[in-house]
Amino acid sequence: MKKLRSCVFPCAGFGTRFLPATKVIPKEMLPLVDKPIIQYGFEEALASGLHKLVVISSKGKDSILDHFDHSFELEQSLLGRGKKEMLDEVEKISKLIDIISVRQKVALGLGHAVLMARDAIGDESFAVVLPDDVIFAEPPCLSQMFEVYRETGGKPVVALMEVPSEETSRYGIVAGDVLEGGRVRIHDMIEKPEKNPPSNLAIIGRYILPPEIFDILSETKSGAGGEIQLTDALRTLMDAGEFYGLIFKGRRYDAGEKLGYLKATVDYALRDPALGREFAAYLKTIDLANRG
Repeated sequence: MKKLRSCVFPCAGFGTRFLPATKVIPKEMLPLVDKPIIQYGFEEALASGLHKLVVISSKGKDSILDHFDHSFELEQSLLGRGKKEMLDEVEKISKLIDIISVRQKVALGLGHAVLMARDAIGDESFAVVLPDDVIFAEPPCLSQMFEVYRETGGKPVVALMEVPSEETSRYGIVAGDVLEGGRVRIHDMIEKPEKNPPSNLAIIGRYILPPEIFDILSETKSGAGGEIQLTDALRTLMDAGEFYGLIFKGRRYDAGEKLGYLKATVDYALRDPALGREFAAYLKTIDLANRG
């Protein structure tokens, strides 16, 4: 079974759904309560035992790396003002992880973004996390998937979620045999089916993949939207051997679109030990009937 220690974070998209906010701020750096969206994905990877994090970025995304680097001027200012709790929080971020950054010069799709990590990953299996998909789960979604990966002897695994039939055209949809514990032995997958989806099980932004995916991606032609689709490469990988999915236990938020981002903000704020009670009390005072 291939060793598993790396996680790839594709972050090269433009974030057009959040314009004009994302004109100069990467969507991955939009705050979710008091942390940027991407930090939740990093923390999930670390909590799941992955310590080699590879960020696929593009021009204008340097603030992602800056966030996890030391800020000497800020740290010295906080130290001089006696702001120890704030200083500890800032230093904790910079000590959180060392990041490998790979530049995707041309946005050619998710499959191409994953392919860009080839040299950083080498001949090892690895995970992929889409930062837009924020998942609240205990244990973390990736940890749940690792159990399937180990039990199947290192077979590829994707996270799955049931979606309403009217939303299947927004996702990669799989068909397969549902086993115990939410496991699914996948035998077909279609990227954003316009009609007749094979099921209502959608692939969500978590993957565990073998290094063989890189050779497949290098040969994959442009698909939906004129981009190199990761789902097309996954289908080829599926045809070569066993492929599994896991209907994970937890709640997923699509923080890459406005409504999902707002839902995540509310729910994470309510869970915050310092804010939750007061915020919940505020929400009860809102008179929705008198708001246009």
